[in-house]
This record gives sequence, C-alpha cells and structure tokens, in this order.
Amino acid sequence: MMMTVNALATQTPTTLDDADVKVLLLENIHADGRDFLRGKGYDVQTNAGALGEDELIEAIQGVHLLGIRSTTYITPRVLDAAPDLIAIGAFCIGTNQIDLEATTQRGIAVFNAPYSNTRSVVELAIAEIISLARRLHEKSTDMHRGVWNKSAAGSHEVRGRTLGIVGYGNIGSQLSVVAEALGFKVIFFDIDDKLALGNAKRCSTLEELLAEADVVTLHVDGRPGNAGLFGDEQMRLMKPRALFLNLSRGIAVDTSALRAHLESGHIAGAALDVFPVEPKRQGDPFESELRGIPNVILTPHVGGSTEEAQQDIGRFVASKLRSYAAFGSTSLSVNFPEMNLPADDTRCRLALVHENAPGVLARINGLLGEHEVNIEAQSLSTRGPLGYVVTDVADAVPSEVLTELADLPETVRLRLLS
Repeated sequence: MMMTVNALATQTPTTLDDADVKVLLLENIHADGRDFLRGKGYDVQTNAGALGEDELIEAIQGVHLLGIRSTTYITPRVLDAAPDLIAIGAFCIGTNQIDLEATTQRGIAVFNAPYSNTRSVVELAIAEIISLARRLHEKSTDMHRGVWNKSAAGSHEVRGRTLGIVGYGNIGSQLSVVAEALGFKVIFFDIDDKLALGNAKRCSTLEELLAEADVVTLHVDGRPGNAGLFGDEQMRLMKPRALFLNLSRGIAVDTSALRAHLESGHIAGAALDVFPVEPKRQGDPFESELRGIPNVILTPHVGGSTEEAQQDIGRFVASKLRSYAAFGSTSLSVNFPEMNLPADDTRCRLALVHENAPGVLARINGLLGEHEVNIEAQSLSTRGPLGYVVTDVADAVPSEVLTELADLPETVRLRLLS
C-alpha cells in the first residue's frame, strides 16, 4: 500500500548561502562534526543534553540541519514546528527515535552512522563477557570495601564456551569473528537470512540457541516487533548459570523477569548498556530494578562511546548533512532514494522531492522545456512512496519556473542549489 506523501512546498524556493545555513547539534556530538560544519561556513549551535519535545520545538525554529543521538525524539509535532528543516543526522546507529514516516512525508532526509561504532560495541561486549565469567565486578567491589576474597569459585575461562548471538547484523557478525578468535564456539539466530562467518553456526530457532549457549548476547534493532523480545519465557529456556548481555535496545528485555532469574541463580550474571527508560542529560538520576545485584554490570549506554567511534561518527554524519545541503547527495540516507551526486558549483541544480507517481518526470521536463531551460544532467531515483529528481542546468532558473515546479501536485519539497 502506497503511503500518502504530503506536498509542503507552497512557496518559491530560495538558494541558501553557507552563512545562512543554521545547524543545531544536541547530545554531546563530537567536536569534529561541529568543526567540520562550521568550517563550511554554517552557523552551528550546540547543546550538551537531549531536549524534550517542547524544548526542541522552541530550539528548532529556523534550523535547517539537526544533529541528535539516541535520546532526542523527533515527532510529527516537532517536525510541524520546523518548516525550514531539510535534514536530520542521527550521530549513532539507530533511528528509532525519529519518526521516519513523518520525515519522509515532509521531504526531510535522514542520515545515520550504521558502521562507525561497530568495533566499540564489540569490544565492550567481549570485555563484559570476560568480566562476568571471571566475576571481576564483584571482586573489584569487594576490594573497594576492603575485603580480600582470593578464590576461584564461580570464575571461568571463556575458551571452549558457547556464545549465542541474537541478531547477526554489523555488530553481531563482527562479535562472532572476535569471539571465535578467543576460543568461543559461536552460534547465532537472526530472522533474516545471514551468511555465517568463520565457523559460526546458524540456529533455526531462538529456542535452539538458548538451549545451547553459555552466554547469550542481544544485538537486535529497535523495530516494534523486538519490544519485549526477551522475557521470562526466554530466560527459562536458557542454560542454568548462563550469562546474559543486552547492548542493543532497552525495550527488548523485561528487566523485572531478568532480576527474578538473577536472584534465583538461574542466570549467573548479566551486563546491560541500554534500558527501557534512560536519563536525558548527563548527571540525571538513573533508576533501575537491576541496581545493587551482584555480578550485574550496568553501563550508561556507552557501547559506541569511545573517542575513536564518536570522532568517526561526528565526521561521517556531518559530511552526509553537508553533502545533502550543498549538493543534494542522498548517499546512505535512511529514508530517501539514494543518489550520490558530485559537487558542482558551475551549474544551477534543482533538487525536487516528489510523490512517486507516474508521469512526474515528464511534467518536470515539460515545464523546463516550455521555458527553454536547457537540461545538462539529470538523475532520478525512487524509494517506496518517494521520488527524487535532481536536474542540472547551465543558467539561472526563472522564478516562474520554480513556482510552477513547487506547485506541481506531487511536489513535496523543492530546493535550488547553485
């Protein structure tokens, strides 16, 4: 079923000079991203924390490019208050905090960093697995309390153990390779057909994985179907004294059930980096029923928070925002038709986001032909309900042509780039 796209372009577009582009970056985005955009002449404002809906509505006035991480939520109400917004950069992997349908309807491109912090999450998972297996968290706590507890009881090597990976995407598959190098036997389950790396074995069901794994680690995305993925039923199926990790999405795990299985001893230890409800700002109080349980490692959503990863993400997403704003390029966009366009300051470029309907390209070219606008290059790409056509012309486009293009019933957003 085709989603209806709302036509929002009702006025003749104008060209933005770099100095006119206003950028808002939230949630401690790495300084390299900020400096890159400022280096292009953009007016960049920053905020260390996430913003709630009302705060964001106030702050987003006049903003063309918005950068967020995982705790700022982009709702239709926010988007309705941001008519100047042309693109959003998620400086992280996930985009579930963004209403992608609403951004698509309004012709707002969304970009993220699907690969930049993969290694950081993998290394944290390995570190936490070893820490849980050796009970390092408990031993460190005892030492800080002045208790010398030199004992091998309950401490194990990971070599020869079976690691069960739920979700075999970018992170899960790289974890598979690193874990195998440490001596793990690796099994995985994914609802999509994924190629096993190394000696990893695919499980046909989640139940099969849970029955065999000594360590279960979740690396799933935030799609609605993964809410409550791991609850009491799944934990009962785990091997007695297995370890459990969640470094993916907080909504995937029933933390009440996890607490019960930890207290009963059925699960020997757990590490969580994500939670159903997380504080919005640095220093805000954190509440969880998992606090205070021995051999439970709790970290504040820092899986991808290494200097290396955040620097890479800052540069990567900022460059995607710049390429779209300046040249119309949508390479690796989450919601737009993909088009990798070269920088070209010698031509006038029309970037038109439109409803994916028959005959739109013919009508665009008909209008240009009627006004004797010569097309030097043109690209068209579609994705679901959306089409994107970029047209390069040698000379300035008359204002009446821009008005007629903006007034086409299929037009969602028209930008003039030169």
